[in-house]
Amino acid sequence: MVLAKITGAGLASIAVAVTILWGCILGEHLIVERANREYSQAMTQLRLMQSKKRAEPASLPAPRRHVRPAVG
Repeated sequence: MVLAKITGAGLASIAVAVTILWGCILGEHLIVERANREYSQAMTQLRLMQSKKRAEPASLPAPRRHVRPAVG
């Protein structure tokens, strides 16, 4: 007893829908992979820029001398 029969056009439309679905899934995977790679590169560049930004003194600062005012 057959309840429903799938026609050739129905089978073709199912095949097209499944193909589009798999295309969307693969496309999403590629987009997420690329976004993760770009995020990783951006964080690496940010850390590099922050490390270059830190200024280190060329020498130690001169000690402070207490100067007494001259009377005169």
